Amino acid sequence: MALGYVGVLTVRVEMPWVTNLKEKRALVRPVVERLKARYPLTVARLDGLDAHDWEIIGVATLSNDYGWVEETLRMAADFIAREGEYRIVWEETDISVLGGEEEDREEA
Repeated sequence: MALGYVGVLTVRVEMPWVTNLKEKRALVRPVVERLKARYPLTVARLDGLDAHDWEIIGVATLSNDYGWVEETLRMAADFIAREGEYRIVWEETDISVLGGEEEDREEA
């Protein structure tokens, strides 16, 4: 039996029209902060911090309910997509089982 599930969402955003780091941070940081405040998530700016035209945002959550993890990450992805002035190039979602067999998640 699974003890819980860890979900991770990774999103790459690009803004090729941005010419400096200060401008990029002004677009990305407020979205990250609002996401943290609105949802029970851990959110971090993971990569591209020194690049002026792209960045990777990571989101993680943990629960004993697979469906809740999946839905929460979907809401986070939707929030990132609609709140920022950038283009989403790719996103990836991974949900891992804690302390149990993978087939247990099919029950959720």
